[in-house]
Amino acid sequence: MSSNEFDKTPERANDAPPDRPGNSHTGLIAALIVGLVVALCGDAYLLVRANHANEEISLLRDGTQAQISKLGEATTSLLEQRMQELDEQLKGAQDSATVALKRARAEAQKQGKELRGTLEDQGKQVAEQMTQLKDAADSKISEVSTDVNSVKTDVTGVKTEVSSVKEDVASAQSGLEKTSAELKRAMGDMGVMSGLIATNSKDLAALRELGERNYLEFDLTKSQKDKKVGNITLALKKADPKRNRYTVEIMADDKRVEKQDRSINEPVQLYVSGNRQPYEVVVNQIKKDEVVGYLATPKVTVARQ
Repeated sequence: MSSNEFDKTPERANDAPPDRPGNSHTGLIAALIVGLVVALCGDAYLLVRANHANEEISLLRDGTQAQISKLGEATTSLLEQRMQELDEQLKGAQDSATVALKRARAEAQKQGKELRGTLEDQGKQVAEQMTQLKDAADSKISEVSTDVNSVKTDVTGVKTEVSSVKEDVASAQSGLEKTSAELKRAMGDMGVMSGLIATNSKDLAALRELGERNYLEFDLTKSQKDKKVGNITLALKKADPKRNRYTVEIMADDKRVEKQDRSINEPVQLYVSGNRQPYEVVVNQIKKDEVVGYLATPKVTVARQ
């Protein structure tokens, strides 16, 4: 390398402009300005976004408030409508009840009027019947009065006949008392002391003469399903002549009662409505598939207490 070339190189280096401190400061300031502008733009953007968000929140709040208000109004309207319907239904029910009450009162007044009219008519009929009975009684009394005189004329003859009748009655009474003394009493199957028991037709005739009870004879066979005796029904279920035992089914007051293994001349008792004393079934003869006896019922019908 020549000396000229070495000489030219430093000269070119000296020809280049040197670095200035003012130029570096200008770049820094420009960068700061750019950064500041960018920051301001970001702030402005954020502020705009915040304003938009606030506006949206405000709109949403207003819309929500409006919906809440509409919902409240709709609920209030629905409640008022429902209350009005309930009031109308209640009023209708009250009106129906009032109408029904008026009808019931009118019907009761009508029936009461009809009943009063019926009672008045019946009272008139009773009064007329009483008048007719009084007239008939007066007429009968006058007829009896006219007959009294004729009867008086016959009294003398009757007296003589009465004397003979008294004698006959006395003899009959003595005979009846003798027969009654021969009759016996027995304890019934229900633990009630029975009346006098007849063991044969003669005793039964004596009981009829005494007249303490009603006596109905029966002849009951096993082939008969039900036999009416008085106001009860009898059905023979079993007859054992060797042991003098029998079983009978009794129906009274729509109820069936089976009296099992009863003996001859034993009072089989049962209570029938309208009677204080029991009915008594007495069997005097037991044959094969057949029994003969009687039913004794009270003379006087008195309800049991």
